[in-house]
Amino acid sequence: MPASEYADMALGSGMAIKIPQDRLLSRNSYKASAFSPIKCCSIASALLMATKPQLALLPLQDLYDLLRPITVPASSPRAKFINWGLTFVCSPLSVFEPEDEFHCELILELARREGRTVRAAGVGHSPSDLACTTGYMLRTEKLDKVLEINTEKRYVIAQSGITLHALHAQLDSHGLAMMNLGSISDQTLGGIVTTATHGSGIDYGVISTHVMSLTVLLADGSRVHCSREEHPDLFIASICGLGCTGLLLSIQLQVEPAFRLKEVSETLSFDDSVRSIDSLVHASQHVRLWWFPAAGVVRVGSADRTLEPKSPPVSWLWHSILGGHLVQFMLFLGRYLKTFNNWTTQLAAWLVREPSIAIDDSHRIFNVDCRYPQHTTEWAIPFENTQACLYELRAWIEEELASPDGLRPHFPIEIRFSDSDDIWLSPSSGQKTCWIGIVQYKPYGLNVPYRLLFQRFEAILSRHGGRPHWAKAHHLRPETLRKLYPKFDDFVQLLENVDPQGMFRNEYVQRHIFGKQGHDVDARVFKAHRL
Repeated sequence: MPASEYADMALGSGMAIKIPQDRLLSRNSYKASAFSPIKCCSIASALLMATKPQLALLPLQDLYDLLRPITVPASSPRAKFINWGLTFVCSPLSVFEPEDEFHCELILELARREGRTVRAAGVGHSPSDLACTTGYMLRTEKLDKVLEINTEKRYVIAQSGITLHALHAQLDSHGLAMMNLGSISDQTLGGIVTTATHGSGIDYGVISTHVMSLTVLLADGSRVHCSREEHPDLFIASICGLGCTGLLLSIQLQVEPAFRLKEVSETLSFDDSVRSIDSLVHASQHVRLWWFPAAGVVRVGSADRTLEPKSPPVSWLWHSILGGHLVQFMLFLGRYLKTFNNWTTQLAAWLVREPSIAIDDSHRIFNVDCRYPQHTTEWAIPFENTQACLYELRAWIEEELASPDGLRPHFPIEIRFSDSDDIWLSPSSGQKTCWIGIVQYKPYGLNVPYRLLFQRFEAILSRHGGRPHWAKAHHLRPETLRKLYPKFDDFVQLLENVDPQGMFRNEYVQRHIFGKQGHDVDARVFKAHRL
């Protein structure tokens, strides 16, 4: 066949193959052969109803043919992955965008044959290299369907790539809502489940505690439905599994009737808020604190379910040109003149100083505006250690602020709470929890110093029994994690059982879970210095 009748197909750096034009499958012909008796291609017609053993017999060239429509061209911007915080970037060997579960099976079949790793990635909101890989990346955004909503039994089944924003809209149309939420709803459902993402409420568990069942595609190509009753170990490992137990195809989530929240916000002194932390946290269903260290104040938000009519929050200056642009400009100046960081914190605290009441749909109250790209770290400590930890943090920060050469943390320090659970790797496992997180903003996307600040912060949290948020950057290795998580070795053993070849082990997993060392698994490999 003449060379002109071949098409180049790049599946990644270092791997380019030639495919005859008459054997290429268009997206439309693939769908036709999948769902109708139309004869469009001998490969598709034979394969689309294939069982797993038949997939294994498929010629490699035919597998490439079927994958081409969902392969991101190497020249596309989407061939490179950049997280939302502009802190980590990677160029996977190949990036696939599957549209259905069969596509996922094909990707795993290719990875098995070639000995590649596969990393599922959503919208990139993890502020670490958790989603990064030098192997194959499977982007889940098109796996975004709601499969079932049951208003009587109050659950929803959705594909793992659906974003929470999209899920809210679907649930709202059926008079339902998620029971608790974090600060944003940009993430995918799969992303929040595999990292045990949390909201705030001392009697409300991390969002993974609301998962009723999962359908998981394992490394060997088998699909497993699991729950607390069916394959319980796989289930309990996967609902904070860091994406390495298998590919989550669908998630059954417990929900509740749609509700409004009434949030009362007030500003207290640091001493008053910490002194009364126990009563504050238990006074409402959902309590969260924002601490402005340079101003010495804490903004306390207390939210409860209500039947009162909506009364959305007033548009403060913070949400205007002054709040958005002036603060970012001052953060920019703070890169060069440390004094501006203190002034900026004081300005931000002043902008939100007045008491306020807001009543709105639950997700609109739960969510806040994470305005700027940022470096961030967050740790979970036993709730009973909250006061002692916060007092030690204040002493440290005051020492930094008093020194001309001291570090200058940005604002606010976010403090949230969650109930105890039994999930093997959940930071709330076995303990009611206080979450404390700090940020260093990147004004206009520019970098700021943060490593030493985070190192000192983490040292204090560690002294109080801290466990890091899995989606955020940290430096813990198996020898330390094993002491923090009684079921850590059970988790590792389960991974060895369900994925003995390590298909789902990217650099993050190899580093933190399996203790691999070396430049090839160091997080700095993916560090974004200039984008």
